[in-house]
Amino acid sequence: MAARLQRAHAIADLRRQAARRLPKAVFDFIDGGAEDERTLRDNVEAFDAWMLMPRVGVDVGTRDLSRPVLGYRASLPIMMAPTGLAGFFWPDGEVAGARAAARAGIPYCLSTNSVGSIEHVAEGAPEGERWFQLYFLRDREWMEALLRRAAAARYRVLCLTVDLAVQGRRERDLRNAFTMPLKPRLSTALDLARRPGWLAGAARSRLGFGNFQIGGGAAGSGFTSVAQHVASLFDPSANWDDIARIRDLWRGPMALKGLLHPADAERAVALGIEAVIVSNHGGRQLDDVPAAITALPDVAAAVAGRAEVILDGGVRRGTDVIKALALGATACSLGRPFLWGLSAGGTAGVSRAIEIVRGELDNAMTLLGTPTLDAITRDHVRARRGGGG
Repeated sequence: MAARLQRAHAIADLRRQAARRLPKAVFDFIDGGAEDERTLRDNVEAFDAWMLMPRVGVDVGTRDLSRPVLGYRASLPIMMAPTGLAGFFWPDGEVAGARAAARAGIPYCLSTNSVGSIEHVAEGAPEGERWFQLYFLRDREWMEALLRRAAAARYRVLCLTVDLAVQGRRERDLRNAFTMPLKPRLSTALDLARRPGWLAGAARSRLGFGNFQIGGGAAGSGFTSVAQHVASLFDPSANWDDIARIRDLWRGPMALKGLLHPADAERAVALGIEAVIVSNHGGRQLDDVPAAITALPDVAAAVAGRAEVILDGGVRRGTDVIKALALGATACSLGRPFLWGLSAGGTAGVSRAIEIVRGELDNAMTLLGTPTLDAITRDHVRARRGGGG
């Protein structure tokens, strides 16, 4: 496996390796988006609207790729995005991802919809910078219990996601009848027979929504689609008063994820939220909304340095990270690249994804004439004709 991972020279190579290992329904769950998937595509393609503008005559003999992110000195301006069901893609996948992040010195954010519970991941990966991502639940007592559990397990930052009032219409999942665990169907059985490595791992795993299976929580049973899980447990009535209450309850740094409109970013800052995450949920919620990189400049201008800004969506290259930093981001949150690495090779695969981004970022900073992240400015990007705004 190590040799195969080393043959992955770009994130796209890890995606291809993941596709070969995972059943189609499972790969599509990672890879797919809402409805016509225009926003999914735009998240990646919108980076092409910007060109890099190198400067010469700069000493780039040494480079510093590190940056403080909400008080933690990250070795790279990236973090592992909260992604549901990582333990479905690789046995104990959340622990595998958290260990790779800790070894690399970057933040790892655990999803509410993880297979491994808050406590299990903390025990399995006790070192490193851990964040916990929370959704609004109908059962507010259970929601507050999750906050207490995360604090007790030493998750330092809370990431409250606010763009999942209901699940977007993810048509690949509907066509595949995706459930967790996979519902037996003839087409699924034939596919599984061609994926013995994944099947063996899944057979050894205890699959479910781990944070809803401790202490009498309202866990689903049987074959549950993610849409059913969201509809039964998540609260579409949550508003800014509810966000303010969570800000008051959480005693550490807090990020608000799922913002695209600058006015929402301003409101988050007014509540004392320390970071806003510019995100359209990876194109998995409402289709035809702006790409994350397209929304970033206006959000950064609205925040005006009063909070950190994290770009989430579409990052596939180190040069994408540079463009995001130039347009006002503090750091980038990566989801699918880490899941592809995880699906290709567990902890080693996630480490390879981080290594790829690190190498690309270091190379690009050298050629751009920016020895530090702080040296990257708006002057280092130009809009292509007809794009970029």
